[in-house]
Amino acid sequence: MKKLDYRDLESLLSREEQRTSDNLRWLWDNMPPYFFVSMREIPQAVLRLVHFLGQLPRDREVVLLDQDHTIVTARINSPGSVHDTLRRFPDRDISYAEMTRSRIPALGADKEVEVFRFETRRKTGIEMEEGGETPIPGSLRRVITSRALAEYPDFQRKDIHAVLDTLWASDPGYIRSSPLLRVARTLRLLHLGRASGGLYMDVESSETLAKQGESRLIFAVDNPPQVDFLAQVLEVLNRLDFGVDRFYCLIIRKGALPYFLGSFYGASRSGELLTRDMPVFESIKRELYNTQVLATGTPTYTSFVRDRIVSGEDASLINAFIAFCHTTLAHSQPERYGLEDVMRAFHSHPDMCLRLTGLFRARFDPDLPDRKAKFDRLCEKTREKVKSFNTGHRHIDEFRREVFHACITFIRNTLKTNFFVPEKHALAFRLDPAYLKELPSKFTADLPTRRPFRVTFFFGRHGIGYHVGYSDIARGGWRTVITRSRDDYVTNANPLFREVCVLAHTQHLKNKDIYEGGSKMVAILDAEGTVAPEGETQRLHRLQYGFINAFFDIFATREGRAVNPRVVDYWGEEEPIELGPDENMHDAMVEQIAKLSVSRGYVLGRGVMSSKRVGINHKEHGVTSIGVIKFAEVVMKSLGVDIFKDPFSVKMTGGPGGDVAGNALRILIDASPGVSVLLVLDGSGALYDPGGLDKKELRRIIHRGDAEAFDPGRIHPGGFLLYRNQRRIEGPRELYRKAVRTDDGVDDRWVTTDAFNRHFEGLVYSTEADLLIPAGGRPETIDDYSWPRLFRDDGSPTCRVIVEGANSFLTPTARDEIQQRGVIVIRDASANKCGVIASSYEIIANLLMSDREFLAHKEEYVGHVIDILKARSEAEARLILKRHLERGGRQSFTEISDTLSLEINDLYQRLFAYFQRFPDLWRKPLYRECLLGHLPELIRETPRYRRRIGRLPPKYRNAILAAELAASMVYTEQTRPTLEESVTFFLRRRRAEREGGGKTAHRSPLKTRKQ
Repeated sequence: MKKLDYRDLESLLSREEQRTSDNLRWLWDNMPPYFFVSMREIPQAVLRLVHFLGQLPRDREVVLLDQDHTIVTARINSPGSVHDTLRRFPDRDISYAEMTRSRIPALGADKEVEVFRFETRRKTGIEMEEGGETPIPGSLRRVITSRALAEYPDFQRKDIHAVLDTLWASDPGYIRSSPLLRVARTLRLLHLGRASGGLYMDVESSETLAKQGESRLIFAVDNPPQVDFLAQVLEVLNRLDFGVDRFYCLIIRKGALPYFLGSFYGASRSGELLTRDMPVFESIKRELYNTQVLATGTPTYTSFVRDRIVSGEDASLINAFIAFCHTTLAHSQPERYGLEDVMRAFHSHPDMCLRLTGLFRARFDPDLPDRKAKFDRLCEKTREKVKSFNTGHRHIDEFRREVFHACITFIRNTLKTNFFVPEKHALAFRLDPAYLKELPSKFTADLPTRRPFRVTFFFGRHGIGYHVGYSDIARGGWRTVITRSRDDYVTNANPLFREVCVLAHTQHLKNKDIYEGGSKMVAILDAEGTVAPEGETQRLHRLQYGFINAFFDIFATREGRAVNPRVVDYWGEEEPIELGPDENMHDAMVEQIAKLSVSRGYVLGRGVMSSKRVGINHKEHGVTSIGVIKFAEVVMKSLGVDIFKDPFSVKMTGGPGGDVAGNALRILIDASPGVSVLLVLDGSGALYDPGGLDKKELRRIIHRGDAEAFDPGRIHPGGFLLYRNQRRIEGPRELYRKAVRTDDGVDDRWVTTDAFNRHFEGLVYSTEADLLIPAGGRPETIDDYSWPRLFRDDGSPTCRVIVEGANSFLTPTARDEIQQRGVIVIRDASANKCGVIASSYEIIANLLMSDREFLAHKEEYVGHVIDILKARSEAEARLILKRHLERGGRQSFTEISDTLSLEINDLYQRLFAYFQRFPDLWRKPLYRECLLGHLPELIRETPRYRRRIGRLPPKYRNAILAAELAASMVYTEQTRPTLEESVTFFLRRRRAEREGGGKTAHRSPLKTRKQ
């Protein structure tokens, strides 16, 4: 058998060296010069490319370098090659990506060579918070600043330093290794992105680029989507015929959040350089910005967009149609109008999708002349098309006609939207609630009978939401429900609209003491696919930041009209909407919303959001819990129990780490020596102690931890701590830890999922206590079916009083049934009202005081607000008990609560309309005194603040005056046959009481005592 000859090998090597030399020359002549600049730190990758260049036409891809933090690959350009390459690294947290394409086809191939480089050195949010990086050397700072100023003369030195510090903290290696010109461009792009609210795109040109036949498209995104984002950006450019020859993308950290900075070099497929005055430039901008809204995993994207049936923007609109129709129809019949079924209705009929998006555009395209006539014609045609919709499958056709009818109703009743705003982070649609009357009754029968004043629907890349308000000036919290699986998302989305309506209606009943009506915002976040808590937090921030920007897109107005010229406004009035933090709203977002409101020119400025640093933080001051405990005090006193002296027992939902539950526990532990807390139930576990939880240990964990943080060794024998988050797998079973306190100590046991759920769900019913305070948990936990579990076999209750500190914890039917069996129930609209009252007074402070003034007097101001909270709670609690006694128990406590709210709200509406007709009445002494009577003592008694009430928007003055009169007149039961007679009688009597009250003359008659 003949072996290889040495001379044959030598000859082969000689020929290989010649080919390698030829390959190097080819690369040097045909790769862009910047390729060799960017690869200078890893020449071994270039050498491998030189060696394997001839194999590329045969091999799909060649890996040139694969190190811990660097991957370099090469391949021949082909349709989808960029996207395919990016999808090969789904588990890599990419911090830098670049692609360079040869100018001509590779040797032996008909397509160009593409070289990809990926870096994975990005710092995590924790690493950014911990810091530890040495400051940037002064000499390096000076040379970078000098180059940035030379390249961009309008770039301010202070702005250069600010973004340079951010970039250095995130990726010092990038600064050290990159050419100065690239660093300068990166800093400039980061600055422009920040200045533009986190979304910026432009095109740059130069003589050098022109000679190379390239334009430079730059794109910056704050907290970009986490999956497939770069691939989606490149798909947009490809779809709009912008050929990318090379790109450089850097992902840095800005605090705990990422920031995307991309530069894309190329030209149109026809060879034209991209300029701002080309129509395609605006198309690219809209489509790139739309990547913040359009997810890549839906059929709308994979079938409609990639196949070029619809644009990316219209795909986002179709997804919004789907989400709205689903949540509008499913809350009453989730088994029939499921999300998948509604999606299939749209995805099966692209022709109908095109009709509906065309109808929407005809109504809201700001560039379209004669919109109304065109819309009316199209609307009639579309209605006829839906009416005659027929695929030959009767049941399917009936279902889909209902879905498409709901979509037409949505389009017809939307009054303004930000869809045509290019720089949108999410979509917002402000609707006329009259649309509810156009829907068949089966879709509205389960909603509150009173129709809202406004409904606003929000749609984002990873979630949806509704804001529902029951009056013109309205306030209420914003909660975000985080779901981590498809089933979880759909389960929460099905009843979403009903839940928001019920919560907003309850809030409206609750807001009877203040000038703002009730509202509520609930968003659902789809967190499926986030691999770590940090990823979930990023997505939560993206959803909330997107929704609040969309909110300002349509609600920031000037002289009643939307400020943004791309918003067609069919409403045409200012809309003062106040928000507050609720579930999963972090302090950082609270502050950011207040700042955004100022910068966006919203009518309320920083007053749009409560619980700010310059405000009254609910958790810090326990304002909601003050009302809950005040109601418990008054009601228990009517049963002969003084909760501040006598022994009594409590069971509670909501944990020590929460706002309402934590502060309620704190108040009881500090002020009630006889209290025995038997049960604390929260998301982390169940804490049960038949002997009463150790107060010192409970006090230790308040606002520091949840129930699981309690030391089980401090539980009395017979008690236990059931952990939700401590689990283990044993064969096919998932087991949960249960720490049981015995006479000998703590015994760790492991219970099945079934046993865990039985315990966890049953304890609130079975634990026997005098007082139940639901201070946390999902709405309708005690519902029409579960309420009997609150009663023993002999019919006696496991609690005497329920003070509902959590919103809608009991269903209306459950409240009625429980009260018929002798339990006193104080509903959320009464017990939970103090949080929103405090927020109202925070907004008044925002409107009448500067930040510095408020902070200087914050303790005093908050003290005066707490006086008001106690007075309002006591006034209502005593009136509820009084009316119940007067009516011989024939009207339940919750019915009386609802009646009081309706009486006050109806009187408020009449008074508000009256003062709107006579806007100068507030100047008259009697009315001015009444208006001042609503304000905290610091405002009333300080001349410079008191004079500022003239600065308030007229609508606000009238609302405050109406609110003070309505609540005071009902609580003191001082009304007369006509509105004018009632007001005159009350104000004169109030003045007489004031004049006889000495120094307390200006205090509200409701403030009977300071506690």
